[in-house]
Amino acid sequence: MTAKFGATSTTDDVLAGVDLSGKRILITGVSAGLGVETARALVAHGASVVGAARDLKKAEAATAPVRAAITQGKGNFELIELDLASFASIRAATDKLIADNRAFDVVIANAGVMAAPFGHTADGFETQFGTNHLGHFLFVNRIAGLIAPGGRLVNVASSGHRFADVDLDDPNFERTPYDPWVAYGRSKTSNILFAVEFDRRHRARGVRATALHPGGINTELGRHIGLDTLKAMIERINADLAAEGKPPYKWKTIPQGAATSVWAGIVADAEEIGGRYCENCHVSEVTDGLINPVAEGVRSYALDPDRAKALWSKSEELVGERF
Repeated sequence: MTAKFGATSTTDDVLAGVDLSGKRILITGVSAGLGVETARALVAHGASVVGAARDLKKAEAATAPVRAAITQGKGNFELIELDLASFASIRAATDKLIADNRAFDVVIANAGVMAAPFGHTADGFETQFGTNHLGHFLFVNRIAGLIAPGGRLVNVASSGHRFADVDLDDPNFERTPYDPWVAYGRSKTSNILFAVEFDRRHRARGVRATALHPGGINTELGRHIGLDTLKAMIERINADLAAEGKPPYKWKTIPQGAATSVWAGIVADAEEIGGRYCENCHVSEVTDGLINPVAEGVRSYALDPDRAKALWSKSEELVGERF
């Protein structure tokens, strides 16, 4: 039975008393926000962390607190270059990791973009689906053999998966009018479905996968939204909360936002979280009704095993590799 944590738990709360010496963990998106804090917390408890980032110069500066957390010769941190919007970059990064042939105990697929204007990755895919899902799908599957038995894959998804199910017939909005939130929703639903199918395929060798919502954190992930739009969104949410007799919405701090990633990757029971969706440091319930956007819950379509298999097959087709 694992300890109980919640929405206000921080990374340090979750890892209190945990020694990660000898553990090797890979995290994507370590140039800002949640990625940096996740790496800092893990390194502070003795883990060797490999951080992946598109812009190594930016990541080098941003991860100064990670290096500062290395104490008494315990823990280690290194950076690798990875642009999830480029299959060439992904293949170059994974080729190096495979050649290095050192195992990982946990892979945390943390990087992503949100509500981006319409655009395409280097390989011609809609930006959010191509980066958030296809990039991680190709990257993780190419290094899946490096995840040690007993290891875990943690996909950072979002409650934004409620905005949309995947569209396997038109993933690039070639026939559908583009909406940045629908595109974000599709990509985050894909993150969850990817975890569901990865878990099914790898659990026999003791590797489990899960997806999670970190909570609402005001990081640079929201750079495409705009202050006025963000303010209007919060006002609508608070009006709904007030109507329900609830207090106003509060942003999570970055250490609170990264806590569920650390909880799912390190301290949660593997059998409990495998193939599931987590938030606030616990497994979430399926809720298909109309609910407040900041309430807990996961849509059933995001956990549908047949949908997960179909997305896997489509993703293999799109990236040009079978796993």
